[in-house]
Amino acid sequence: MTTSRSASRGSPRPSKALRTEQHWLPQIAPHLPVPSPVPLGMGAPAEGFEWPWSVCRWIEGENPVTGRLADPLGLARDLAGFITALRGVDTTGAPAARRGLPLTTQDEEVRAALADLGGMIDVPAATAAWEQALHVPAYEGPAQWFHGDLASFSILAAQGRLAGVIDFGLTGVGDPSVDLIPAWNLLPAHAREKFRTALGADDDAWDRGRGWALSIALVALPYYKDSNPQRAASARHVIREVLASHEQVTR
Repeated sequence: MTTSRSASRGSPRPSKALRTEQHWLPQIAPHLPVPSPVPLGMGAPAEGFEWPWSVCRWIEGENPVTGRLADPLGLARDLAGFITALRGVDTTGAPAARRGLPLTTQDEEVRAALADLGGMIDVPAATAAWEQALHVPAYEGPAQWFHGDLASFSILAAQGRLAGVIDFGLTGVGDPSVDLIPAWNLLPAHAREKFRTALGADDDAWDRGRGWALSIALVALPYYKDSNPQRAASARHVIREVLASHEQVTR
């Protein structure tokens, strides 16, 4: 059984996320190079549990740990292959989703988060990086499928390689650059370029992906800092990686 994630700012309600997964994942999964948990059924809130829940097929694997990847270059190639296959799935009737919209739609939440992050991160540097991201040209290509939440907790690995991808509640179609976020939330710097090259990401797509990684982390950190130390630590890591990358670009 997989339960829905906690609702946070910028995320759909758990019931909407589960409905998205229940409806679309059975249609998407056969086209992907690794297993995904095709839903078998859906349960309703009861017995003090307030959210709907989903029953899915079990997939073997473990969440990869940032900084302790057994085969980062292999994982980078595998993730690129997964993203490429997902982008190639037919989009007929597919739903638009928030993380496929322009980065400007994140601005209000990011500004609110930045106001809460004094003393936790370098707010001026994060603000400068975010403002630069807002000036990246918007995506003008055809709407494509994206997962929307490719963090370590949505990825399963075995012997260092990609074994499965879960948690498709934020999936939809639009600008697929949000799926570049593993470059900053999971992969080490030396595997980052391999990931980019395998996907053929141009400068604008790469910069939008980095902007998505930053915005998601900035919103997540104040939300999870007390309730979920693991996700808060992940958000801090992403912010550090993005700011280091931003500093190199602006030198």
